[in-house]
Amino acid sequence: MYLSLAKTKFQKRGGWDMKKSWLSGVLMLLAVLPAAAQQVMYSNLKELAENRGDTVTTLKIEKRTKNRIYLMGGADYRITADGNPGLCHYLKSRCYAVRVDTSLYVNCRKMRYKHYRFGQWYAPAMWLGGKVYFCAQPVGQAAASTMAPDDATRLGGEVGDAINASGLVHARVYYELNPETGKSEFVGRRQMMRLLDGYPALRAEFEKETSESAEVIGKYLRALRPLITTINH
Repeated sequence: MYLSLAKTKFQKRGGWDMKKSWLSGVLMLLAVLPAAAQQVMYSNLKELAENRGDTVTTLKIEKRTKNRIYLMGGADYRITADGNPGLCHYLKSRCYAVRVDTSLYVNCRKMRYKHYRFGQWYAPAMWLGGKVYFCAQPVGQAAASTMAPDDATRLGGEVGDAINASGLVHARVYYELNPETGKSEFVGRRQMMRLLDGYPALRAEFEKETSESAEVIGKYLRALRPLITTINH
């Protein structure tokens, strides 16, 4: 009788230990599995500003090659939905922006700088101080001139314009999108200095910079993000 009871208790305890081991294994497996990325599409600027969009799960983010950008033009990222041509058309022509987890992309077909357009596909962007900063090709005289060295030899005529333009295909600068007006402004040295007002250490470091490229400007925009208290989506 005693041996039978002891055996029963041992079996129960062993069964419980086995169940705990099984549960631990399942939890560990869930911990290492990648979580599905949150994908949100915004149909217009108002939805983006209010962070109110449509959640989907089938989007594919593709970094376009330099060769493809050179031949076809457009922005750095292509966003599609495999097996869904209707959604692909919407993403290409009508969607305003897409957020995948913390990464934001704006549709360059919807962006304008003065009367200049940016072409197709999506540019990486970020929220900062209630405004959207996106990284795209220099367009317009003010933006394009910042990317050329002062002593560059400029050719005249259509051939010269084509050569100068081709040199800007892979160049990138930042633009500031105001959600209230929908207008974009080039973020050059003067604008960056205004953004750095109140942050003397960063401002002093930026004053040493000689370029207005996205690589330089983006570094200081990202440095400002944790310092500016305005809600960033």
